[in-house]
Amino acid sequence: MNLMPDPKFIFEYYRYPVIPVKFYYKDKETPVIDALLDSGGDFIVIPMPIARYLGLKLKKAGSVDTAGGTTLLFKATLSMIIGKKEETAAYHNIQIHVSARNDIPVLLGRHPIFEDYEIIFKNHKNQLILKLINSSCQS
Repeated sequence: MNLMPDPKFIFEYYRYPVIPVKFYYKDKETPVIDALLDSGGDFIVIPMPIARYLGLKLKKAGSVDTAGGTTLLFKATLSMIIGKKEETAAYHNIQIHVSARNDIPVLLGRHPIFEDYEIIFKNHKNQLILKLINSSCQS
């Protein structure tokens, strides 16, 4: 029996573990953005300028304390692709949060990335490896 190799991504990074992502909403899409992998966050958070660019419909979600202070959050739904070129995985109609602050990076929290992938940090090689363990995304 031939076993297929584990589906995985290997991302090179410098200083911080980032993953290339693109966001889609209706007929708009962002360029590729380096999103910070955030094991301390529960969900995906994007800054308000990206939400405005995409024309997202926002619903108030409350405020949250962050390292940079308290910020107002909104909920929205969009689609996201991780990876580049032919090696990508898509998440369709996922709920994300939008920060009212403009000075934060895109943050990829535990849902859904940490639920779908085993995550390996090879800091000595500046590599971040994601090995698929669930299939809520589509390759």
